[in-house]
Amino acid sequence: MATMGSLIGLVNRIQRACTVLGDHGGGAGGEGSLWEALPSVAVVGGQSSGKSSVLESIVGRDFLPRGSGIVTRRPLVLQLHKTDGGHEYAEFLHAPRKRFTDFAAVRKEIADETDRITGKTKAISNVPIHLSIYSPHVVNLTLIDLPGLTKVAVEGQAESIVQDIENMVRSYVDKPNCIILAISPANQDIATSDAIKLARDVDPSGDRTFGVLTKLDLMDKGTNAVDVLEGRQYRLQHPWVGIVNRSQADINKNVDMLSARRKEKEYFESSPEYGHLAHKMGAEYLAKLLSQHLEAVIRAKIPSIIAMINKTNDEIEAQLDKLGRPIGGDAGAQLYTILDMCRAFDRVFKEHLDGGRPGGDRIYGVFDNQLPAALKKLPFDRHLSMQNVRKVISEADGYQPHLIAPEQGYRRLIDSSLSYFKGPAEASVDAVHLVLKELVRRSIAATEELKRFPTLQSDIAAAANESLERFREDGRKTVLRLVEMEASYLTVEFFRKLPTEPEKAADKNTPVSDRIECVILY
Repeated sequence: MATMGSLIGLVNRIQRACTVLGDHGGGAGGEGSLWEALPSVAVVGGQSSGKSSVLESIVGRDFLPRGSGIVTRRPLVLQLHKTDGGHEYAEFLHAPRKRFTDFAAVRKEIADETDRITGKTKAISNVPIHLSIYSPHVVNLTLIDLPGLTKVAVEGQAESIVQDIENMVRSYVDKPNCIILAISPANQDIATSDAIKLARDVDPSGDRTFGVLTKLDLMDKGTNAVDVLEGRQYRLQHPWVGIVNRSQADINKNVDMLSARRKEKEYFESSPEYGHLAHKMGAEYLAKLLSQHLEAVIRAKIPSIIAMINKTNDEIEAQLDKLGRPIGGDAGAQLYTILDMCRAFDRVFKEHLDGGRPGGDRIYGVFDNQLPAALKKLPFDRHLSMQNVRKVISEADGYQPHLIAPEQGYRRLIDSSLSYFKGPAEASVDAVHLVLKELVRRSIAATEELKRFPTLQSDIAAAANESLERFREDGRKTVLRLVEMEASYLTVEFFRKLPTEPEKAADKNTPVSDRIECVILY
């Protein structure tokens, strides 16, 4: 069974990987995002609610920027790693080779990295900063510090800043895997708490919300927050936790966080109002409570996380398959890759010709439909009319006794008739050429291996079309030679068929073109 530290640490590593790949949650379209599938703890509170002080109490270090107005302008993903001993240090994802042991430098780095994205203005950004802290004084836990909710825009801020911050916070806490840490000051009416109001909107059952009351020591004398802490005034599914942060005087005196923790513990133990709740109060208890709950949620969500990772992995593998394998840098490997893609194109082109893909059947259409239709339109009726036949025979053979066949006239008539076939034959070659050019275009578009190389696509298309042009010229010469061969070699058998060709030749209603075609074919 995986330990709590290893489970939370695993989620931390996945979150960092997501951020590097541009998936950092908080977006409008995060429904299918791996980041959104990972359980997390979002820290929500209004400005001056003591949110930053709570985080520093949990860490035990003073490391967050301070000031008036909106100080947190980018989400801070705070990953705490418990160590067995040694020095405390911090690391940022954007500076992986740099280790910070001075936490004042951590504070400055957060401010500088915020300005790097948002500039020196008071604008906000949903791109998170990843900070990992390694210390023996922390528990394994991941928190997301979000900008404090505000009600009015101050000078230098856009009028939309109030709604922009709320939209950013909602984009995190709306997710069903997000645990909400709602921080409210005890010296204000809980009914007016920005954090509780937002948590109630997105988590009306309170199953995902942990309530934190700060500034208990600043409440008016004679008042207390026992009803809230015991869940009588506003009930949540998880217990309320009270926190006593450092005072401004302690901060000015640089009182360290470990001393502040001891003072907090003494406050609750000695308090007549909260003494019976002391064992469930304070930053240390809150950190342990959140860590245990986060581990439980991670355990429950492991199957869905694994399913989403596997789904994402399958999608990426499919994309890689489409892109193809890496290409070697040497000339031999590149030549092999080019030849392999040419073979893939050749395979697709053959599938078109053989009928495995559409388009090749148009070649049969040229010979089954186009060529016969063109032959029927040839002017045989005029060329073989009785007047023209008499004229040609007279010119070729002169006057001959009727018992002697006019061989030269016959030859001249048949030779000139066959020459009419040259036009349709050449047109058939051109038609097949156009079909083949279209098949080349289709084949290149259908070859998956070529899609990542548009220049190679163009080169193959140019080479194929250049070859088709040569083949067209060769095809024209061949069909013309065939027609000339048929015209120049007329056997005795051919002449015998002319007067004896049955039915069609005897039928005066049959077009001469059909009769001559029948004679030639038989």
